[in-house]
Amino acid sequence: MASSKIETFEDFARVHALLLASSGIPPPLHRQLFHKLSAETFDGGDFFRVEPCGDDPQRRLVLAAESMEKESQLFLVDHAWTFRLPDARKQLLEIPGLAQRMASLMCVDLDLASSHENGHVEPGESHGNNDTGNVAEILEQEIHNAGEKGAEGVLWLELEELNIDDAMLCSLDLSNKFPNLVALSLCGNNLQNPEAVLQEVTKFNSLRALWLNENPVLKNCEDLMDLIVKNIPRLEIYCSCLTGNFSEWALGFCGGMYGKDNPGCFNYASLSLERLTSLDLSDRCIHSLINKKFSPEEMPCLSHLNLRRNPFDKNSADELIQLLNGFSSLHSLEVDIPGPLGKSAIEILESIPNISSLNGVSASEVLETGKHWVDSNLQPRFPQWDPDESLADRVISAMWLYLMTYRLADEEKLDETSVWYVMDELGSALRHSDMPNFRVTPFLYMPDGKLTSAISFSVLWPIQIVHQGDECTRDFLFGIGEDKQRSARLTAWFHTPEHYFMEAYEKHRQLLDSKKFAFASPCIEPSKTKSLLQDDGSALRVYTDIPQVEEFLTRPEFILTTDPKDANIIWTSMQVDDEMKKATGLTDSQYINQFPFEACLVMKHHLAETVEKALGSPEWFQPTYNLETHLSQLIGNYYARRRDGLDNLWILKPWNMARTIDTTVTGDLSAIIRLMETGPKICQKYIERPALFNGRKFDLRYIVLVRSMRPLEIFIADVFWARLANNPYSLDKSTLSEYETHFTVMNYIGRLNHMNTPDFVEEFEKEHQVKWLDIHQRIRKMIRAVFESAAAIFPDMQRSTSRAIYGVDVMLDRFFQPKLLEVTYCPDCTRACKYDTRAIVGNGETVKASDFFNYVFGCLFLDETKHVSPL
Repeated sequence: MASSKIETFEDFARVHALLLASSGIPPPLHRQLFHKLSAETFDGGDFFRVEPCGDDPQRRLVLAAESMEKESQLFLVDHAWTFRLPDARKQLLEIPGLAQRMASLMCVDLDLASSHENGHVEPGESHGNNDTGNVAEILEQEIHNAGEKGAEGVLWLELEELNIDDAMLCSLDLSNKFPNLVALSLCGNNLQNPEAVLQEVTKFNSLRALWLNENPVLKNCEDLMDLIVKNIPRLEIYCSCLTGNFSEWALGFCGGMYGKDNPGCFNYASLSLERLTSLDLSDRCIHSLINKKFSPEEMPCLSHLNLRRNPFDKNSADELIQLLNGFSSLHSLEVDIPGPLGKSAIEILESIPNISSLNGVSASEVLETGKHWVDSNLQPRFPQWDPDESLADRVISAMWLYLMTYRLADEEKLDETSVWYVMDELGSALRHSDMPNFRVTPFLYMPDGKLTSAISFSVLWPIQIVHQGDECTRDFLFGIGEDKQRSARLTAWFHTPEHYFMEAYEKHRQLLDSKKFAFASPCIEPSKTKSLLQDDGSALRVYTDIPQVEEFLTRPEFILTTDPKDANIIWTSMQVDDEMKKATGLTDSQYINQFPFEACLVMKHHLAETVEKALGSPEWFQPTYNLETHLSQLIGNYYARRRDGLDNLWILKPWNMARTIDTTVTGDLSAIIRLMETGPKICQKYIERPALFNGRKFDLRYIVLVRSMRPLEIFIADVFWARLANNPYSLDKSTLSEYETHFTVMNYIGRLNHMNTPDFVEEFEKEHQVKWLDIHQRIRKMIRAVFESAAAIFPDMQRSTSRAIYGVDVMLDRFFQPKLLEVTYCPDCTRACKYDTRAIVGNGETVKASDFFNYVFGCLFLDETKHVSPL
């Protein structure tokens, strides 16, 4: 299409028709979008304001205008940073001001401000009210206030952060001054001696609640709670936890009935829970909920109950469900999912049918969407950093909480690597909600009508009525439901229930363990394939689209043809399926360099499935997860490794991309999950401690020739080669994005430093004091097991007219044990055709590069074994 500057809305709509249709922007807003793009109008600041979120290191976006109707207008959001992943660190280090702006936007520079500006109090600086005189004044004031109210003395006393030590506590003689005390808080003081504390607090006969939080004494005496509860039998709350003696008072306190202004009475006779409608028992360390006061008879009006983050380890799920089903007015419930009541949201709702709202989400929505677990109050992940970390490192760690992505495409092809971007301060302040009131989408504006002139923006518009002061939110996972693992994917931004994922991982691991001995290698059967040479001695006609075969297949037994219908052998890099056969006139009698179902080997997620189905988790195969189906199990494995203090570096690989395109090494769980957005991937445990060659990482490319899958008849070429990284190996975080440090395929990126295989082997043996033949035998055994697995799981792979060559990539760990990386179809054999070498095994015969495809075809089609070894 000829390009011309866009001047009218009609031009804009025509050029951007596909973009507009896929963006989801309401058509009535298209004209407004055109005018704002044309004039570069960024007027969001007139309608919104960005606010801090209390003490949390994040910001939120609030509507400043009076109100905004659904789909009434839209706003342009600029992109503050746009990049491709391998360039992120370099840009942060080299572009002036970028790291500073991103650090401020992502709230990872807060500690760099003045300690006084951040409210930090240095040792020795005063909190105020920290001496005996001030404590005495507080006590006198409390006595005075109680006298004015005509009460039976002070019932509630808070002496918090007053630097009270053991000696001062004893000298205050609180039990004589306040004999009827119901609640006492000594939080944030300097109490250290368990005997002194026990002596003073057990003098209060009517005490219902005692808070000693943030005092050293809690660390100095682990059984202090048991001693205090034993000596104060009426105590119901200790350090925010409900004791085993909890009753009406504790329930009334958690239900908002009692507090400093209304402490209740030290006599139970005046306490009643009949009108209690809402009860928050979260974070109360409750071991058993079976209590005569926690009952429908005592609380007949209870409609909302929060039970989050309690162990309930003395109750079974059935006991808890039976108890809750007795509350006929209970309609709103907050619980851990999975947790003591059940493993999934659906399971809980089916067990307690009266519930209409679970964790802030309507029961009908949960049941309709099939959510495993729901939580409207998930705690957000905040960036973590060391004080001495650079701004660039902080941003790299925090950016996955803010990034968005798109991939460029034109009429000819799709860009192989994705573009990531961070919206400006206004856009980045949009927080997540399952019920958002705004939607945001990227949009490429092409003012000259062609992709080369494209400028990226984000477009923001309301999808609900919004009122002044309302927080403006978006759905971080718009369009992604439970069928695409929505709940698990929220882990990128929120702290989700770890035990849910660890349980999923444990089941997965047990399943793999059960397969370890389920598959027995078949006996090697005699060959059933024969030479294809015809009796009349005529050459076999070969059709190929591979330049190296055209150039180097020079044996007289084979002759090239340009007509696939005329060929005996089809040797192609294209997928040959029934549709292609029909279009090109191919027949079932022609030999093709592909086996049916070979995707079980050459597509990374299928390779993992094949190995796991046959062998479980063999030592030569790293833990691998298909992120499209096994994200929960991966997250559980990640958490289990973190719990056990194990390394947690992983490598993400697209299902079916070569040359390490879109491949990433990371130890960041949020990054792993977010990288799913750029296409289907596997996540595989990274080999953090590989065997090195002169300090550099390397892998090995083996060529495997397959004549038959049933019986299995495979050969390994005598020629293999080592592929070397260019940079010294390092696990420093700053190197993880360095291609030439962590990757070895330099044919397409970086500089290729080829090393002849005999020289590599000789130097490797000398460097590590090992025998290569021992390593070679382990590799042979592993490769055989891979193809045996495929043959066992997919018996229909066998086809008498199939012959194929595969590349098998292998890495050695620090113990020189082989690890399978991948299997590739129609591998790049440039090196094999370019460099003469000497066979490492056998008689050490020289293998000429120009003969590579001659002996490959000789093995596959003429029943020869020159320069190959049977496996």
